Amino acid sequence: MCYKIASRIVEAMTTVTASTPTPPHAPSPARPTQHSPAGPTLGPARPRRALDWRLRFGALSLIWGFSFLLIKVGTGGYAPFQVTFGRLAFGTAVLAVAMAVKRERLPRGARTWAHLTVSAFLLNALPFSLFAYAELTIPSTLAGICNATSPLWGMALSLVALSEDRPTRLRVAGLGLGFLGVLTVLGAWQGFHGLDARGTTLALLASLSYPVGWIYLRRTLAATGSSALSMTGAQLFLATLQLAVVTPLFTTFPARFPLLPLLATAALGALGTGLALLIQYGLVAEVGPTTAQMVTYFIPVIATAAGVALLDEPLNWSTPVGAAIVLAGAALTQVRGRS
Repeated sequence: MCYKIASRIVEAMTTVTASTPTPPHAPSPARPTQHSPAGPTLGPARPRRALDWRLRFGALSLIWGFSFLLIKVGTGGYAPFQVTFGRLAFGTAVLAVAMAVKRERLPRGARTWAHLTVSAFLLNALPFSLFAYAELTIPSTLAGICNATSPLWGMALSLVALSEDRPTRLRVAGLGLGFLGVLTVLGAWQGFHGLDARGTTLALLASLSYPVGWIYLRRTLAATGSSALSMTGAQLFLATLQLAVVTPLFTTFPARFPLLPLLATAALGALGTGLALLIQYGLVAEVGPTTAQMVTYFIPVIATAAGVALLDEPLNWSTPVGAAIVLAGAALTQVRGRS
């Protein structure tokens, strides 16, 4: 998923460990103490890590950048819903182990679980499935770039749904620049010739689903008393249950199990979902969300390089140029300042 949205999800969930919830958009003076998103047991101090944060930053960039290649390989042998189900199952298993090691408990309360069910659909089950279906007909490079539009969708939606987000000239300019980049990637000047409209639309809807889910999460799960790790583990578990119900209805049990797509799906879940979230928690706790979320700008670059080099996907000049414009626009939408 887009790291910017994922970072905001972690921040939103992290506020449940504080006595007074603090909006993720609050400036740093309002948050003199950085709470660890891994849970209250780690305390407010940032722990010293054995592995330098820059190495973990690079690892996270690679893991999420290669996720789109793994989706492409996985759907080469299994139905999209099966790939998504496997991804969620392996990711949930990794977080379950982490929760057991840290002795984290699952959230309590019917209301919390009801809201987590909705957020699991919007943040996991739906976008993961949409990307898997999209990559049946579009290159993994295009899917990775479509994913980079999540901050643009997020800003546009937050201006409407979140009262603390006020538009500024710079941010509005960034929004316009970002969508100009999308049109460049899609080749709007040549009438979108050669573009698979269905697959591209599914990928853009997947990127839109992330900020919708994040806004829902912020509005409903701001004070549950559970840690971010516990909440995310429960959310992935619920998303896995959702796919466990949907997958048999729309797919048939595989007659054979091709090894490479199976390994790609396992890596997508264990690394691209489970381990990536754990690395993300540590980065946000150690260096803060502003620095950690810079990985956003590496994901489409890595996704494009991986798709071209390893899958021999075509690359037109408009793809990297449009991607650079999208990322520049996304960066501007995150600038805080006066109107």
